[in-house]
Amino acid sequence: MLYLFPLLAVVIWAGNAIVNKLSFGIIAPEAIAFYRWFFAMLVLTPFMLKPVWRKRKTIAPLLPKLATLAALGMVLNQSLAYFAAATTTATNMALINSLVPMVSLFLAVPLLKQRLTPLVFGGTVISLLGLVFMLSHGDMANLAIGVTQGDLLLLISAFVYALYGVLLKRWQLPISTWESVYIQGIIAVLMLIPLLFSAPSTAISSQAAPLILYAALGASLIAPWAWINGISKLGAERTSIFFNLMPILAAILAAIILNETLAVYHYIDGAMVLFGVMLVQVKPKQKTPAPIACTE
Repeated sequence: MLYLFPLLAVVIWAGNAIVNKLSFGIIAPEAIAFYRWFFAMLVLTPFMLKPVWRKRKTIAPLLPKLATLAALGMVLNQSLAYFAAATTTATNMALINSLVPMVSLFLAVPLLKQRLTPLVFGGTVISLLGLVFMLSHGDMANLAIGVTQGDLLLLISAFVYALYGVLLKRWQLPISTWESVYIQGIIAVLMLIPLLFSAPSTAISSQAAPLILYAALGASLIAPWAWINGISKLGAERTSIFFNLMPILAAILAAIILNETLAVYHYIDGAMVLFGVMLVQVKPKQKTPAPIACTE
């Protein structure tokens, strides 16, 4: 039963790629980017307002860092994905997003002073080659033609979210995860107000409402809750393996719901990305020190 927590999170996040694509033409990206976090924070406020207020003296000096995290993880990352939906597919969204863990490892070298192992480097190269193969539609000569504006926005989004995760780990903020999420969300809502009023329309139609609710409640609250529970009960290493299922589930959902056709290059890229990610997650065995000879 414990494995249901990370599985639920991954299924919801895979479905969010479908929601991103479905939102195109139904609601302006500027509007859904705002409403997603507005309604998520509205739901969290009764639970988080008092504990956050009690810790206001601890939180005040952290506001510049929290604002940076909010701008990266909640404003830029999500907004770019909604704008990308106009010119890319849900399948591409999921496959490109699956590169986030590897981009994080590379960013961790200068920011966290971590070292890249040969397995990490090899896994990253394999995954990137798979991504290039997909973006070129199976023909490297057509790379410049095959890459859409949406694909480029998603690549930027993946980099931004990877940076968000690395900074979150580097700063180790002395508040709980949900307190951090709540404050970041409030800041993100304030940052997104100008974007909202630049939208062609701020109205929420009957078609847009369920998409907003899925993004606000499912992807922003329920999935993180399930993922955090998975980490606390199973450990970070076993939980992170489930993230590899996300592009596969999103591709299946895209084929069923959006009638997206999976070409051979999608299967090849998916296999290469998953293989690369698995290599990255392999930890080299530590050498056992040689026994010290006992002399009398």
